[in-house]
Amino acid sequence: MSDIQETITQILVEKIGIASTEATLDANFIKDLGIDSLDYAEIVMEFEQTFDIRIPDSDAEHLQTVGQAVEYITSKTS
Repeated sequence: MSDIQETITQILVEKIGIASTEATLDANFIKDLGIDSLDYAEIVMEFEQTFDIRIPDSDAEHLQTVGQAVEYITSKTS
């Protein structure tokens, strides 16, 4: 597991109270993890703060799985 994936998993555990084992790369934020739109907005803001990046709304709406978030943040931070 990459550092970015570990950090994303930790954010999800802390913010929405899931078990770390639920945050698999193919886990869908809404369908699998039960995140609503308000939680999702908070999580995106947390990603921005934690990784010191900007995630435009147009990009955020395409981040549907943990794996997509990992790939996106990796591309923004490398």
